[in-house]
Amino acid sequence: MDPEVTSEAMAGDAPAIDALVRYFRPAVYRYCRTQLPDSQTAEDVTQEVMLAMVQALPTHRAQAHSIGAFVFGIAANKVAMAHRASYRRREDLAHAPIERLDPAPGPADQVQSQDTLNRLLRLLDELSPQAREVLMLRVAAGLSAYETGQVLGISEGAVRVAQHRALRTLRENPALDELR
Repeated sequence: MDPEVTSEAMAGDAPAIDALVRYFRPAVYRYCRTQLPDSQTAEDVTQEVMLAMVQALPTHRAQAHSIGAFVFGIAANKVAMAHRASYRRREDLAHAPIERLDPAPGPADQVQSQDTLNRLLRLLDELSPQAREVLMLRVAAGLSAYETGQVLGISEGAVRVAQHRALRTLRENPALDELR
């Protein structure tokens, strides 16, 4: 994102704010979708993140180049709040059915895709929460190592090390061979 647009948005310029929302919304949705059990919840949380971002922009005092870390910090907090809310409702997120994004495949394809997705999720569950979060922010949300570090409160180098170790752990897992 252009730092000038970010600075204008922080100053309250409506077109610049709209540009920020349009820029970050898809990546925030992808991040939320990887962290939450269904697309509707991810969409709701994405909307909450965008609203919180717009409301917080006038008081945001960080540098314009760190806006990604600011936005994904909000996203991480909103995702955590959504998880806490669902736990309070006593829903078991681990056993919630995964929605099908493409209704066209036949039943056999659906079963195979669901099985593959479940195996991938089990592989990710073997990682530490921080390693999983690093991968989701770097891969699903497309954040840089610097921005990921800002969201998680760790250094850029620590992000790169955590990402490397997480990917190595996944590569060394024999269950991954079954998915290839």
